[in-house]
Amino acid sequence: MTLIVEEGADRVVWRLNRPQVRNAIDRELVAALHEACAAVEEEPRVVLLTGEGTTFAAGADIAQLRERDRGDALRGINSRIFDRIHRLPMPTVALVDGYALGGGAELAYACDFRIGTPRTRIGNPETDLGIIAAAGAAWRLAELVGEPLAKEILLAGRVMTAEEARAVHLLNDVVEPEDLLAAGHRLADRITARAPLATRLTKAVFHAPRAAHPFVDDLAQAVLFETEEKHARMTAFLDRRKERRP
Repeated sequence: MTLIVEEGADRVVWRLNRPQVRNAIDRELVAALHEACAAVEEEPRVVLLTGEGTTFAAGADIAQLRERDRGDALRGINSRIFDRIHRLPMPTVALVDGYALGGGAELAYACDFRIGTPRTRIGNPETDLGIIAAAGAAWRLAELVGEPLAKEILLAGRVMTAEEARAVHLLNDVVEPEDLLAAGHRLADRITARAPLATRLTKAVFHAPRAAHPFVDDLAQAVLFETEEKHARMTAFLDRRKERRP
């Protein structure tokens, strides 16, 4: 089993389970991730994504990658699954212990949040292997850390430490390895305490193209204004404020 899925009522934990090869991403793992995405698309929940052992994901499986041809590249084997993860309806959290390199880094970039440990190392050494970072890093990384640093990672092979990544907000937090999963659950608790549909629509609006605004903002708000949960939450807020008054 290349992917272990732990189901919860409002969240799910995905564990990359190829520790013998540092969770290298192969076709079987990609297929398992597609299956896991389908389940979360059907029943939206927060996703916590981590790796078994002391590595998040050391990249694509090089033995398989070496044999891929032009047709494989055009099929976007990794880029399509990472884009699907990026588009999941509820937020996703990458729990990055150890190395996240190449495809492993691109998988982390596709998530909404990233939490690391002091031994996290993240980068894209693809050009050293004669290829490019074609599963999102070549464009997504600049959005996350800015163009100058993104070019240093992509073109000069810089591998960032945990503290360097935290300093540029590529990592939202850095915790000890034994606290990594708990930190992910604490963040999930904060997310799931909010109105689920409002969270889903906020994520969708956030990622909408600039030309779609402000129409999509107004449309999402129109949907939410008609929900019972909006009325109940606002009523509870007003009641609490009344109780605090002298």
